[in-house]
Amino acid sequence: MKDTIVIPALILLAIIIANPVSASADSWQERMLFKPTPAQLDMEQSRGRIMIYEGLKDTQVANALDSQFGRIEHMMFTGTVVTDNRGEALVDEETGEVMIENDGCE
Repeated sequence: MKDTIVIPALILLAIIIANPVSASADSWQERMLFKPTPAQLDMEQSRGRIMIYEGLKDTQVANALDSQFGRIEHMMFTGTVVTDNRGEALVDEETGEVMIENDGCE
């Protein structure tokens, strides 16, 4: 009985170590934006909560504005990353930094 629990647990541990899960804010924000929980939707609708999304790509923002149209009034985007026609972040040649849209919040 013990082997039936230990062996799958070791396999799972090996998979996790070999492929570490990214805990990036980007993936968390994407889930909140494109797959909101019932609790989040309730907070938006009944409490008027606004979610601020920071550092998403302009392609993600455009997708959200199209696919989540009914929730737009509960979204704010800052530090939006400018991308090329392949969806890759553009880099400023002078500074070497990723280009960010001016959101007027300076």
